[in-house]
Amino acid sequence: MHLKVKETKEEIYAAQRAARHVSPHLHHALEIVSVVEGSLELGAGQELYHMEKGDIGLVFSDIIHHYQVFSEGVNQVAYILVPPSFTGVFAETVQNSAPECPVVEAARLEPDASHAISAILQMEEHEPVVVQAYVQIILARCMGKLKLADKSSVGSDDLVYRAVSYISRNFREQFSLEGMARDLGVSKYVLSRIFSRTFHCNFNQYLNEARLGYASGRLEYTNDTVLDICLDSGFESQRTFNRVFKERYKVTPSEYRKNQKRNLERAAGK
Repeated sequence: MHLKVKETKEEIYAAQRAARHVSPHLHHALEIVSVVEGSLELGAGQELYHMEKGDIGLVFSDIIHHYQVFSEGVNQVAYILVPPSFTGVFAETVQNSAPECPVVEAARLEPDASHAISAILQMEEHEPVVVQAYVQIILARCMGKLKLADKSSVGSDDLVYRAVSYISRNFREQFSLEGMARDLGVSKYVLSRIFSRTFHCNFNQYLNEARLGYASGRLEYTNDTVLDICLDSGFESQRTFNRVFKERYKVTPSEYRKNQKRNLERAAGK
């Protein structure tokens, strides 16, 4: 769900969903991820961190990260994206530092951290102070268990970060590899090698993955039309959107929405 906070323009994204592969990306928000059932692999920097039920992962602002799922069976994860303004006294740390290991194991956590995550997932609309209180409980319980380093040590100024940041900011717009290379001040051939060597895909595949990730969330947690979601995600036509979506998820966008709604109802015991 998207939780709109009263009297502000900011939102928190909070959802419990099946764990799945998510390509490398970054954003300015703090991302909190907690394994509800099964396991998850959280990739940050050059490392992959294994997460089990009850573990909490914290991805600070503007850090490239991705997710992998290796285990079979049920793997459910809670995701929360928090605007920097909601991190309170931790804002400077979240924006200027990076955890050497972003995962806090369940055995090291106080129960109120997990309870705060559950409370956020169940909220619909609250005053900002209530949302901030839950977020800061999570941070207060986790920060002391993380070893922090300066964010510059994870390569936040290199071309990989600039490329990922560029697509994260602009994927809903129309642009080409050539235009992106020009804006970043590099050769399109250099940029093309970044995608093939670092992300093991080409520019169009990476861009489509970013668009599909955004679109799938909108299909799950809004009632917007498929056409509106298609155009708002950066696709030029619904025909292209349907084709690319089905290649990725093996079902059409409409079928995906129905399946996800059915899964949510089943999880809620309806």
